[in-house]
Amino acid sequence: MPPKSKFTREQVIAAALDVTRKKGIAGLTARGLAAELASSAKPIFGLFQNMEEVQKEVIAAAYMLYQSHIQKGMADGKYPPYKASGMAYIQFAKEEKELFKLLFMRDRTGEKTEENREEMRPMLELIMKNLGIDEEEAYFFHLELWLYVHGIATMTATNYLEWDIEFIDTALTDAYQGLKHRYMARSTGNE
Repeated sequence: MPPKSKFTREQVIAAALDVTRKKGIAGLTARGLAAELASSAKPIFGLFQNMEEVQKEVIAAAYMLYQSHIQKGMADGKYPPYKASGMAYIQFAKEEKELFKLLFMRDRTGEKTEENREEMRPMLELIMKNLGIDEEEAYFFHLELWLYVHGIATMTATNYLEWDIEFIDTALTDAYQGLKHRYMARSTGNE
């Protein structure tokens, strides 16, 4: 019978998440993780087959953290729900730079990256309700605004810019209103 591991999978994943926060996914090595755990690498490989498995678990844990961040931002009532999702996305990029990069700025070559409209459904329903447009138009509205939000988040995560929250709030309102105006003009034939 093999000796009992002194760590659980969850403890190793939490430590790996901390390493990733500090050093990025490239810094998540067996040696770096062992140092974070104040251990040798042996207990890690008693729980995981390889570092690739650890990295997959870190991505899943980071995604759960991201989802929690978005839900909290949308539930706190500071902004209307649709805007709150964009603000929370940018805030996540600001507070969790390396996790943001891991989730939204890594090379996806070889990954299956299908869009899932079902995951977008709550956002699409908000847009359809707010603007009175159909699902297809809401989908393109969301994509166009998401490109803008993602750009701000990316520049924040890479320290390209350091805008205050009030400026970001105004910028998102302006982008939303501009797109709304264009979509309304198109639907009334005044484009």
